[in-house]
Amino acid sequence: MERRLTAILAADVAGYSRLMSRDEEGTLSALKAHRREMADARIAAHAGRIVKLTGDGMLVEFASVVNAVACAADIQRRMRQRNAGVPAERCLEFRIGIHLGDIIFDAADNDIYGEGVNIAARLEGLARPGGVAVSGTVRDSVGNRLDLVFEDAGEQMLKNIERPVRVYTVDVFAGAPPPAAADAPGRKAESANGKPSIAVLPFSNMSGDPEQDYFSDGIAEDIITDLSKISALHVVARHTAFTYKGKAVDVPAAAREMGVKFVLEGSVRKAGPRVRIAAQLIDGATGGHLWAERYDRDLTDIFAIQDEITRTIVDQLKVRLLSEEKTALGRAPTGNIEAYTTYLKAREFFRTRAKDSLQLARRLFSRAVDIDPAYARAYAGIADCDSILAAWHGASISLEALFATCAKALELDPHLAEAHASHGLALSTAGRPTEAVAAFERAIALDPNSYEGHYFYARHAFAAGDFEKAVALYSRCAEIDPDDYRAPFLITNALHALGRLDEEVAQARLGLERAERALKAHPENSDPAQHGAVALALLGEKERAREWLARALTIDPDSTFVRYNAACTYSLLGEADRAIDLLETCLRQSGSEEMKLWIKNDSDLDPLRNHPRYTDLLMLIA
Repeated sequence: MERRLTAILAADVAGYSRLMSRDEEGTLSALKAHRREMADARIAAHAGRIVKLTGDGMLVEFASVVNAVACAADIQRRMRQRNAGVPAERCLEFRIGIHLGDIIFDAADNDIYGEGVNIAARLEGLARPGGVAVSGTVRDSVGNRLDLVFEDAGEQMLKNIERPVRVYTVDVFAGAPPPAAADAPGRKAESANGKPSIAVLPFSNMSGDPEQDYFSDGIAEDIITDLSKISALHVVARHTAFTYKGKAVDVPAAAREMGVKFVLEGSVRKAGPRVRIAAQLIDGATGGHLWAERYDRDLTDIFAIQDEITRTIVDQLKVRLLSEEKTALGRAPTGNIEAYTTYLKAREFFRTRAKDSLQLARRLFSRAVDIDPAYARAYAGIADCDSILAAWHGASISLEALFATCAKALELDPHLAEAHASHGLALSTAGRPTEAVAAFERAIALDPNSYEGHYFYARHAFAAGDFEKAVALYSRCAEIDPDDYRAPFLITNALHALGRLDEEVAQARLGLERAERALKAHPENSDPAQHGAVALALLGEKERAREWLARALTIDPDSTFVRYNAACTYSLLGEADRAIDLLETCLRQSGSEEMKLWIKNDSDLDPLRNHPRYTDLLMLIA
């Protein structure tokens, strides 16, 4: 057993016995749907852990009290939307109580106990249906960090609690409107600006060869890219839609979770020179098919098929295209299927960020350019590989050649968001911050869902010491890609520098949850292990930190990325000399301007600041 300070959220359904007596099966079904389709996801999004379900209630713990209150407000707002149009006698309304206190965690049954839990349960009973009640400790801890109104209900004597507890009720609807109607079952879901909304699910690979996943994924990604060019549509980002990959999808439930009216799903079978693609457009509210088609063509027709699918969606949704959008949709990224498939393979290798994978990705991007010298995306891919290999892996990359690659991508397609993001990364690598910011801003303006644009910009902002900007950009990365572990881990540094320590801990735990999933999916990748080791050291879990770090070092012992994160881990574990030894090795391997800025600003290295060897190191890189 262990003791720890945690925020406890207790929730139940108001009038549950009455609802069950009226319609037992309907009430139980509705409760399960609310949990499955909304509550569980909101708790995970706010880095909470469901301790247990108790009939009509649940007990949840949060490392951050701010996250706990934000989660409660989020759930109650969404419940109001979900209840819109439901007869009053059938409405389910949660009551939520939150307390910050000391609890006992029993690992044997994975449960929590103590007075802190009891107070949260009693506060739940004081909350109004659809409302939230919190203790004075919670109110004081949250301060002004949430746009909510707290109403002092005075000191209350709670059952089986010896001393009175100051209680506050929370007006969760003050300062923020309820979320869009996407959470209301059976109602039309549109984006906040009223545009028709659509998600493109990952296409199923029907080729019988898992190695062909890159191709079916690429088809869906490029349809997302094309649809995103249409100003009259709201398109869910690729990373969000791809959280459903490999799962049996309940389309109406997925539509509600993503807040969209329409869903496109499909499958790809690639065999030799032939390809068969099936696609269907589905009404997210009813699950009914609005359109379905099967394409059985030569592989060289793949771009024509993508264009046909995109234009059919535009016709079905009655979306009006601007003249420049019509032109953009008709422009294929390349006319060569071999260049295209080579590019898709390269993109898969690039995403791991490991040195060997980056080198292989670069060779494949270069091969795509050899096949089609007018392939702008492939040039952008080469530039990204070169920037990262130069900044963090000590590769000898000519800046002149790097900028020439970026210029070629921009010359071929000046409206390509990836090309502007790549240019920004190159400028940042070269120590030209003002120009880098302008390039990143242009990339995001062209594609608001660009993960790379936000991620590269966030790293640049942090290295430059702009921590508020880094937090905002990393937060957007985590929204665009719900499986991304890097952004929650990296945001902790900026939060620490800003003194937002509760949020720092919550983000570290969120990153660990995502990293554990990534390690199970790709045990050969050191990236989640090295970042996770730093987070575990930050959280004080020293033995696990050493285990994760040993795993990363075993996989990639010579990687500058691994060595730098090992230095951060040892710094937080109090092993200053080992940390500084590794930092000196990293500087010998790379010594880039970006790395020097990270060594100066990274809060994970704060325990080293007064060490004489670290002071000498700073003098060398000044």
